[in-house]
Amino acid sequence: MYELIPRPRRTLAPGAVHVPGWLDLDRQRELVVACREWASEGPGIRAATLPSGATMSVRTVCLGWHWIPYRYSRTRDDQDGSPVTPFPGWLADLGREAVAAAYDTPAQDYAPDVALVNFYDGDARMGQHRDVEERSDAPVVSLSLGEGCVFRFGNPESRGKPYTDVDLLSGDLVVFGGPSRFAYHGVPRLLPDAEVPAIGLRSGRLNLTLRMSGIADGMP
Repeated sequence: MYELIPRPRRTLAPGAVHVPGWLDLDRQRELVVACREWASEGPGIRAATLPSGATMSVRTVCLGWHWIPYRYSRTRDDQDGSPVTPFPGWLADLGREAVAAAYDTPAQDYAPDVALVNFYDGDARMGQHRDVEERSDAPVVSLSLGEGCVFRFGNPESRGKPYTDVDLLSGDLVVFGGPSRFAYHGVPRLLPDAEVPAIGLRSGRLNLTLRMSGIADGMP
């Protein structure tokens, strides 16, 4: 990797692991290209509108299932109603590799079928929230590309302390499952001064989160 001083792997909470620099440069570049394609397909990337009427500062494109605050659909109901982009098999393979790397154990049973690709730029941030729309407690895989950020990983009970702040840089992996699967987490700010490798992303941060939805087609 491009770091002169390797950052150590770190357990953020029980079941939550940060693996710095897990994605090599080639994989990062491939993911940037794929994210651009997904973001331009159909109605494109969008900033979701919350039930309160507020618009999120992060822009999102979904794969497998379309996330609408706070539910999933097979169609882009808050855009043009078209079918969501399919979840590619190679991305599921990457998710299994990530879980195995984080937990140092085989992950053949990990079968993600939904991904949220979030793009942060300028003052974009993500408030403390829990990923609870899924009907599975399988781990969440989070991959970072581009600008660094402060990632705040908290507890399952509240948005407040205790929480841990960790700097995420391009290529970093975070996996959270087990007792931390439904912990609050968010991104209070970007780190625009952090070094960014040459991966084809001129500015901003891409974050891919892979999940197992646990939802069957036709299930209400």
